[in-house]
Amino acid sequence: MDGIMALTDRLHDSSFLQQDRSLYKFIWVRQGCLDIEIDHVTLHLKKNELISLSPLHHVDMLHTEGECLSVLFNSNFYCIYGHDDEVSCNGFLFHGSSNVMRLTLSSDETQRLEHIADTFREECTLRDNLQEEMLRLLLKRLIIVCTRMAHGRLATVQERENGFDTIRQFYALVDKHFKEKKQVQDYAGMLFRSPKTISNLFALYGLETPLRVIHERVDAEARRLLLYTQKSAKEISEILGFEDLSTFSRFFKRMNGKSISEFRHAATPPDHTKSV
Repeated sequence: MDGIMALTDRLHDSSFLQQDRSLYKFIWVRQGCLDIEIDHVTLHLKKNELISLSPLHHVDMLHTEGECLSVLFNSNFYCIYGHDDEVSCNGFLFHGSSNVMRLTLSSDETQRLEHIADTFREECTLRDNLQEEMLRLLLKRLIIVCTRMAHGRLATVQERENGFDTIRQFYALVDKHFKEKKQVQDYAGMLFRSPKTISNLFALYGLETPLRVIHERVDAEARRLLLYTQKSAKEISEILGFEDLSTFSRFFKRMNGKSISEFRHAATPPDHTKSV
């Protein structure tokens, strides 16, 4: 697969980008508003709100009013895993949970992103053998700026940076192992921490509990499989590593307030040709 990076304010009109399931996405409402459906849940975004999405998210652009700027890229253009020591966004800006990062930008932050967007546009007009690397550097800058802004929302300071990095690693490990590992102690062991230490770190940053993070990642995958595949509940139960269908059914009812059959009956899956 070739490396792809795109800057567009017409994402809803691009069939090529809509059909590509490999893309990470930044979507920024510069003017007006946007109604967007992520994993079958609708968000209403207003001016100067920005979200970051992983390739796992099923997205429909329901209604765009004004201007929405999107930056999209795949791992072949810039691998967030291979460059995690540079941008520190894996497990933070991008993860598999349906609870996506949503930022409301200040005037200073808006100006900073405007400058990056203008530089992106200028670089896209040039055609030489240095363009790709320059675009990669600009993308890296965008990721770092957004990561810093998100850090600021959690009052991250240098003295607590190591603890926050542990939280990022926790999210990344959950993304990788949630099908077979569903207890906090499983991940605490991989991080060489005690479960209590992990729980205290999440509490320190005002985040939901680590067990809830695990459950939400499992639930997000369950909902995607129910919405966007024809797999049976029993097949999904096996895919997600549950002991049996009844255990999965109880988990799903507890997380969503309705049974698996009720959820599938109530949901009207979006047209896949519009998913991005």
